[in-house]
Amino acid sequence: MKILVTGGAGFIASHLVDALIEQGHQVIIFDDLSTGQKQNLNPKAKFYQLDIVNPEARAVILKEKPEILNHHAAQMDVRRSVAEPDFDARVNILGLINLMEAGKAIGGFKQVIFSSTGGAIYGEAKTIPTPEDYLAQPLSPYGISKLTSEHYLYYYHQVFDIPYVVLRYANVYGPHQNPHGEAGVVAIFCQRMLTNQPVAINGEGKQTRDFVYVGDVIQANLRALDYDQSELFNIGTGQETDINTIFRTLQELTATKIKEEHGPAKAGEQQRSCLECIKAKEILGWQPQVDLKTGLERTVAYFSSKKQ
Repeated sequence: MKILVTGGAGFIASHLVDALIEQGHQVIIFDDLSTGQKQNLNPKAKFYQLDIVNPEARAVILKEKPEILNHHAAQMDVRRSVAEPDFDARVNILGLINLMEAGKAIGGFKQVIFSSTGGAIYGEAKTIPTPEDYLAQPLSPYGISKLTSEHYLYYYHQVFDIPYVVLRYANVYGPHQNPHGEAGVVAIFCQRMLTNQPVAINGEGKQTRDFVYVGDVIQANLRALDYDQSELFNIGTGQETDINTIFRTLQELTATKIKEEHGPAKAGEQQRSCLECIKAKEILGWQPQVDLKTGLERTVAYFSSKKQ
């Protein structure tokens, strides 16, 4: 199939592009390289450097006529979404609309797979692990824009018969993750430990997240590709891990002598996030295969190799 992957030079989607090409699919990439990296691009994919909000994106879709849209391009920095909610909405909401209108113009995508967020959409959930039917009450413009995008997908499905699968990711980590941004505590800790720089843990470090390895997330996307109905799924592990545990495990794996230091807590930081993933197991036949220790070992190995 001909598959358009947006954000294909980024952390998660670059792994996805590799997997799709390995399966024999024809892949087109949209990425403006604002956060994606050229070295992540698979040379067998057709690459367009462009902004998904730009009319050029629509023109390329009209020309290429992809059958499937896998949409990973996004403004994903929660703090930036608070500082610049208009920018967040432009990229995450108007960008999706631009792509969907182009898809509508070519007779509709056969399927849209959308990367959403499990943590930011549910807010400070009282039910842990949190199921898909929990009331979504996002506490950031980023979470709001992702939830709004899900509603737009429902609209395009109901009115124009374009099917979709929403994957609400937990905290994804692994090779290719950007260690210099606000997101991705595993990548940030790895990079700093391996370069002997101090690591600051926000607050007491007891805040928890559901850490899921990128390879497992890719498998969820591949399973979604074979699913012919419209649905949303949590993609995580169903296990909480606090930031102190992440620090101490990486401290051991990197053999660093950097000591544990705690800085001030970040205002408004979510305290707990963990996703129930029974639905993905029952319907998609998907469940995570890589345990946290193994995933962290692989991530450390990747960042160690980048040092050479």
